[in-house]
Amino acid sequence: MGRGLGTERVADKDADRGFVTAEAAVVIPTLAAFALALMWGLMAAAAQIECLDAARAGARAAARSEAEQAVLAAARSAAPAGARVELRRDGDLWRVRVEAPTPGPRALALTLSGDAAALAEDTVAEPMVGEER
Repeated sequence: MGRGLGTERVADKDADRGFVTAEAAVVIPTLAAFALALMWGLMAAAAQIECLDAARAGARAAARSEAEQAVLAAARSAAPAGARVELRRDGDLWRVRVEAPTPGPRALALTLSGDAAALAEDTVAEPMVGEER
């Protein structure tokens, strides 16, 4: 009786021997794809933050009444590669928009953007003594 059970256990081990290899063949590429997707997501998040920082830098420069080329240069220096920068005045506000494609393969391309607005300093100047606003 005892010998029969031992023989069955050996036979079961031999039958299960290939399953680990098959499971690993499926799991390892899945984990690699998941890791690549996480890396792409991190790179996209970093590029989004760069777009927002670049828009803020441009808006601050515009609010200080710097020349348009200096404002665009300030925004482009903080923007990710390939970014497009727009500058416009909207009443008392300067608005800057920075758009850039996500890094990585074109199949995963998204357009990231960052917007910022700043109050123009020339609109908040205190009137001098004797001047009317």
